[in-house]
Amino acid sequence: MKYLGAHVSAAGGLEMAPENARAIGARAFALFTKNQRQWLARNLEAPEIERFRIRCEELAFATEHIMPHDSYLINLAHPEEAGLAKSQAAFLDEMKRCQELGLKLLNFHPGSHLGQIPLEEGLRRVALSINLALEKTSGVTAVIENTAGQGSNVGCNFEQLAEIIAAVEDKSRVGVCLDTCHLFASGYDLRTPAAYAETMRQFAETIGWSYLRGMHLNDAKKELGTRVDRHAPIGAGFLGLEAFRLLMQDNRLDEIPLILETPEPDRWAEEIRLLYSFAAAA
Repeated sequence: MKYLGAHVSAAGGLEMAPENARAIGARAFALFTKNQRQWLARNLEAPEIERFRIRCEELAFATEHIMPHDSYLINLAHPEEAGLAKSQAAFLDEMKRCQELGLKLLNFHPGSHLGQIPLEEGLRRVALSINLALEKTSGVTAVIENTAGQGSNVGCNFEQLAEIIAAVEDKSRVGVCLDTCHLFASGYDLRTPAAYAETMRQFAETIGWSYLRGMHLNDAKKELGTRVDRHAPIGAGFLGLEAFRLLMQDNRLDEIPLILETPEPDRWAEEIRLLYSFAAAA
């Protein structure tokens, strides 16, 4: 079964996230567990943790289908020791918040070397940061999101993601989230059955299906391989509807959270219905 959702707001309390997901017909969702534009956040309190857990249970959202995203400020490939340490502390806090909430996944961007250190050193720092967080938490998987290849960001191809995973000590708690817009921007085509099959073959051979823990479903405002991260509504970009039909009819993508990050929240319910119709037609 496919589990579709969107990155929904938790304004008004974390328990509002499952409420907002249910309102758009979702079976999965993403959220920020703190303000993503601030380094520090107050500690979670027992009553709000309990309210969130109860509401997820009442609305039938399993923890396997909830994929929080960490703060955009965090850079686990930071070239400077002070900046790296600050990001590592913030990432650990995000992992601990997920653990307290009973969640099993934390999605994150691997970061940027900022052009100040070699790519390989940036990848090593990401893996080191993951290892440090896994040592001090339990039950939460660090889910690396592929990037679009813009600037000095790391993790834009399967080989770089595989290199990070290879250096993670506890491989049972590391995974990958594939963003369709980022895939397309970095040169991986999904628009035809042949192109889709080739991209997924490369993923299987380089990383492996066992590491796929979620996906972000976004169309792309820019053409293939432009390395520009601009999301478009489903079917309104250069990826087009056929790519998403192929995705929704791929049984290998069952049982993981498939999360919309498309730019028009008012269309999320419509997009979810459309995508589920593709799955039903398989």
